[in-house]
Amino acid sequence: MSQHGNGTATAPAGTGAVQPDGERRRDGGRRREGAGRRDRGPGIRGRQGVWGWLFVSPMVVVLGLFLLVPILMALWVSLLHWNGQSNPFSGAADFVGVRNYTDMLTTDGLDRRLFMTSVRNNLYYVLLAVPLQTVLSLGLAVAVNSRLVKGKGLFRTVFYFPSVTSSIAISTVFLFLFQGSGAVNALLKWFGITGPKWFTDAHGLVWSVLGWFGIVDPDKPVAALAAHGFLGLSWWDWLSGPSIAMCTIIALAVWTTSGTYMLIFLAALQDVPVELEEAARIDGAGRWQSFRHVTLPALRPVLFLVITLGLIGTWQVFDSVYVMSQGAPANTTLTPAYLSYTAGFQDSDYGRAAAIAFILLAIIVMMTIVQRVLLRDRDEHPSRFRLRRRRTS
Repeated sequence: MSQHGNGTATAPAGTGAVQPDGERRRDGGRRREGAGRRDRGPGIRGRQGVWGWLFVSPMVVVLGLFLLVPILMALWVSLLHWNGQSNPFSGAADFVGVRNYTDMLTTDGLDRRLFMTSVRNNLYYVLLAVPLQTVLSLGLAVAVNSRLVKGKGLFRTVFYFPSVTSSIAISTVFLFLFQGSGAVNALLKWFGITGPKWFTDAHGLVWSVLGWFGIVDPDKPVAALAAHGFLGLSWWDWLSGPSIAMCTIIALAVWTTSGTYMLIFLAALQDVPVELEEAARIDGAGRWQSFRHVTLPALRPVLFLVITLGLIGTWQVFDSVYVMSQGAPANTTLTPAYLSYTAGFQDSDYGRAAAIAFILLAIIVMMTIVQRVLLRDRDEHPSRFRLRRRRTS
């Protein structure tokens, strides 16, 4: 017998329970409230946020004083014509706006030619040094991580030792090794090879190699390439490749940084589950297939880190250029970092030096974003899309 007059409802057949209407409404409200909380997801609310900011406030203050404030001050200096002899915030320096930037990017002249020459040199430096040091460090990490290798601690120490040695000392050693009568040319002479003039030959490597085969004459630019240019430099200059001296500096960079990146890769390789590699080999995959389809995807975040550190380091190269060449021969080893140094401390044009630094920062950020896009996981959906899809389902 059903009861309709006392505020209760009969449960459907098979449930075995009867609930009052008020309790059912309250229960449904609690379920909706719980669902709303789940939709919002975990986060910091109320006093948690206050305590969080309280704990991190000392580091925020330190970073603001010693990082953010100097950046803003340098940005203001880049808009001035300032010789460093007065207070740049007192109005004594001339405000020139973005002229320091336009002189190097859009206005034809010596400043633009020097800056674009330094960008060309540094671009070849990045395109050669970053892939070489990444591949070499990954190969060393794989070799040291192999079960067949004994004495891994010794190999790690030997490979890492150049990274902890003074860069000035190593640059000085390389400078003596690659002199005209140095050890490298003496070694090449044993094989009947006449070594190049490492720090006096201003020809680009591309035209020099083509000249060895008689295709072009490095001393006579091709008219079609010399008559047309881009950003103040002819296509002959853009396509010349790094100079012999720049190749020496690239070899120095690869030798001194591969040990550090090897340790980073080695730590990541030790975190790759052994079961995944064993499962791949059971399925018939060879060592190369297992490395390509199992190990490399697991190393993608570390690979992004190593390439990012390589990009930052190679675009900021200064010490080896300062010791080994100071931009010679004929500005073929000039880099934006060294050009910024000479503009500020030799030419007393701190506004132009600061502008070079900010252009260099923009180049680093842009290349980091590009390689982040190239290394992203193709199967991974953006977080916003996943959140939107979850809410609509």
